[in-house]
Order: sequence, then structure tokens, then C-alpha cells
Amino acid sequence: MENNKWLQIYLYIWVGQFLSMLSSYAVQFAIIIWLSLEYQSAQVLAYAAIAGMLPQALIGPFAGVFIDRWDRKRTMMLSDTFIAVCALIMIYVLRNDTIHLGLIYGLLGLRSIGNAFHSPALQAVAPLIVPKDQLLRVAGINQVIHSITGIAGPAIGTLAITYMSISKVLYLDVIGAFFAVLSLFFVDIPSVVASKNTSIFKIASEFKEGFRAVLDKRGLSYLFLYAMAITFFTMPVAIMFPLMTIEHYLGGKWEMGLVEVVWGVGMLLGGATLGLIKVRSSKVVLINAMYLVMGLTFVVSGILSAQQFLWFVVATGIGGISMAIFAACFNTLLQVEVAPEKLGRVFSLYYSVAILPSTIGLLFAGLIAEKIGITTTFILSGILVVIVGLLSFATRPLMRLGKHPAQPVPQFE
Repeated sequence: MENNKWLQIYLYIWVGQFLSMLSSYAVQFAIIIWLSLEYQSAQVLAYAAIAGMLPQALIGPFAGVFIDRWDRKRTMMLSDTFIAVCALIMIYVLRNDTIHLGLIYGLLGLRSIGNAFHSPALQAVAPLIVPKDQLLRVAGINQVIHSITGIAGPAIGTLAITYMSISKVLYLDVIGAFFAVLSLFFVDIPSVVASKNTSIFKIASEFKEGFRAVLDKRGLSYLFLYAMAITFFTMPVAIMFPLMTIEHYLGGKWEMGLVEVVWGVGMLLGGATLGLIKVRSSKVVLINAMYLVMGLTFVVSGILSAQQFLWFVVATGIGGISMAIFAACFNTLLQVEVAPEKLGRVFSLYYSVAILPSTIGLLFAGLIAEKIGITTTFILSGILVVIVGLLSFATRPLMRLGKHPAQPVPQFE
């Protein structure tokens, strides 16, 4: 890939994904507000989160095998189309504002299947287009785009659910998917040469290769382990932010929207920093430091009184900064440490091992919130995240990761 062409190609991808993510964020937050106000139940929000994540976690590693075998551009286009079809079905189900929770959970699960193919394929595209020395900056810009949609999406979602029914709000998802597919028509993404053998034994062998790509490097194994622990401890808390705003800080729709917008502003600042400044610090050090910062923001959020809502908003913004820096450094480490022809499997594996255990925590999220309270849940979660951060700094194989990357040169068709 010629250096003078990669930016132009990625710009097309960025435009389409920006519009798609913007609409998805708006719809996602509108659904959260809708469910929160209709039920005011951590259990309902937890089940919705499980429905949106569990299918992706279960089929992720197997999806990764096919992502590495298929054309990644076509995979993303088909995934976006499938997600749009799911949104159209949800529009039909909710056309009279009749709540069918079982059907809603089922359709959220189908969207999750589409994401199981789309998200890893998108991450696995970058090393095929972007020069290696620009990967962290591109990851930072990706976080900026992600952050802008995180700022505007909740605001659009709040306005939409205030003045429109949930069935009409879902049309935004269809429009976003259309632009994402359209933008991909104008780019040429190289395909990694893969085996055409589709036997069950060959697929099983490639599935194992994805595991070996992680297990053969102790540092990478620890990176996965600690990231999985962080997700396990934070996921039950993450779905409680709307309830924290409503119950502890006595807020409403606009306060929930403000919290989401400020989280997005934080992610924007974190992503912009990585996108504009060439960071020379170790990516592992940055990841571990962000664990500590994120954990402390949870602790502070749980300690604050009901009258200190603005400080809760500030803590949320700092949490957004830490999440953006963590995500960009984590993705870049994988893109550098893992051969491109195995990246689809490795990213899918990460999504699965990070999300699957956290669904156990989500199953008990409602019970936890009822028994010990939302504020105590935030404090305990934050303490556990800080402990993981300290353990990460004390793990030598992890601290050595990224110092001597060895990435085979892929063969392109």
C-alpha cells in the first residue's frame, strides 16, 4: 500500500463509520433512557446489556476464523446491512409503542451477532492500510471519532426520544448503516492470502492458531487476562450510570444525557492527545496507568453526595479520557504484536474473553444494586480496578510487551 494513498482510503472509512457510529450511539442511548424510565430497574438494563453482548462473546472466536478468511471489506458491508435489517424489524415490533421485552432482547442479540463480525474486521483492516509508525496516531484519531459520536450521539438520542416514539428513533440506525455501506464502495482494501480449505478440521486448526497467537507470548496473555478482569469489574457498574444519575443524584433525561456527553468529551480529549502528539511512553505503562485512573473515578463517584452532581460529571469526564487512551494503546499493541493474517481471530478472541465473564456479573447486577446499593457498588468496583492496575505494573512479562515487536509481513492478493 503506497503511503500517499493510505490516508485517502482511511478517510472514506472514517466518514462512513462516523455516521454509522453517530446514529448507533443515538439509538443506543435512546433505548437506555426508554428502558430506564419505563422500568427504573437495574435488572432490565442488565438483561438488555447481556442480550447485546453475549452472542458476540459466544461466537466471536469462531467469527474471527472466517473474518481472516473472508474479504474484510465485504464482511463489514454485510454486517452493517444485517444490523440495519435488525433495526427495521425492531421498528415493526415497536410500531405501536407496545413493549415486548423478550423480542427486544432477541433483536439486541441479533445486532450483537452482526457486531461480532463487524468490529474485529474493522480493527483488522488498519494494519493492511496504515504504515506501522502511524498506527497509534490512527488509533488516537479513531478514538476522537468515537468520542465525537459519544458526545453528539447521546444528545441526539435524548432529543429524539423526547420528541419521537422509540420506533421512529430506530430509523436513525438504518440511515447510519446505509452511509457506512456506501462509503466502503469507494475504497479498495487489500485481502490477506488465506487458505481456501473450508473443512471443519482446517477451521478448527485456524481457531487454535488464534489462541496460540496470544498464549505463545506471556506478555500478551497477561494483557488479555487483566483486560478481562477490568471488563468483569466495570461492566455491572457501566450499565448503572443512568440509575446512578436518577436515584442517587436525583436527575432526569437531561442529566443522563449530560453524563454521557461529558464521557464523550473525555474520550475526545484522550483520543486527540494520542492523535496529535507522538507519544514516546510505553503503551503498557499507559494502559496500566489508565486502569488506576478509571478505578479512582468510580470510587470518587460512589463517595460523592447527592448534591455534588457536577463533581460526578467531572469524574465521568476523567474516566472517558482514561478509557480512550487505554483502548487506543491496547488496539495498537495487538496490531503490532500479532501478524495481520491472524488479527481477526485475535480481536474476536479478545471481545469474547473480555465480555463473556462479565455477563456473569451483569446477571447479578440488579441483585447487587438492591443489596448493597449503587454507590457502594461503584466504590467496590473502583477499588478492584485499582488493584488490577497495581498488579499489572508488578507483572514483568507484561511490562516487557511491545519493546521488541515481531510482526510477520503479510502476503496480499
